[in-house]
Amino acid sequence: MASVAEKKALYDELVAVPSDLVAEIIDGTLYTHPRPAPRHGATSFALAGKLQGPFQEGIDGPGGWIFLDEPELHLGSDVVVPDLAGWRRERLSSSPDTAWIDVAPDWVCEILSASTETRDRTAKMRIYATAGVHYLWLIDPRQQMLQAFELLDGRWIVLGGWSSADHVSVPPFNQISLPLASLWPFDRPLGFNENPQALYAGDR
Repeated sequence: MASVAEKKALYDELVAVPSDLVAEIIDGTLYTHPRPAPRHGATSFALAGKLQGPFQEGIDGPGGWIFLDEPELHLGSDVVVPDLAGWRRERLSSSPDTAWIDVAPDWVCEILSASTETRDRTAKMRIYATAGVHYLWLIDPRQQMLQAFELLDGRWIVLGGWSSADHVSVPPFNQISLPLASLWPFDRPLGFNENPQALYAGDR
């Protein structure tokens, strides 16, 4: 197990990473990847916009949530940066005094891309489960798909998978109907038999 000094040195390395890269510490190793490409970023922004009104501001919805874009989460010995994270307000009632947050979110969304998909689907899913994150969404803007998971007894249970043709009501935000086609503002919705390969251009 790494000593306190080793952990601090590793975190100092993370802080020194150039700002055009995202840095994470997973299982004692520092990883970096590029900032999101436009298609990835547009999907994240669109989803945040759909959730903010009803769930953060209480406009035509229950309110009671707070959302952050790319927060630095300290979950045990791991430092991870999801694309979006949400907390019920009673669990994160005020901004922390640090640049990071050590309260596990209630919901996390990862927007999949070439440089992150393997870690998102393996190590980071495990880290979120261990930390007690209740809900996880994986969104692939290239395939135009959403997969949703719920944590039950420490294990991820698949809630379902949806494509651009769907309007979805998915926990923990099942009080609204979300048109998935609205999450890809650069692209028209793909049909089931269409090849998405062109949407991988510029992915990183």
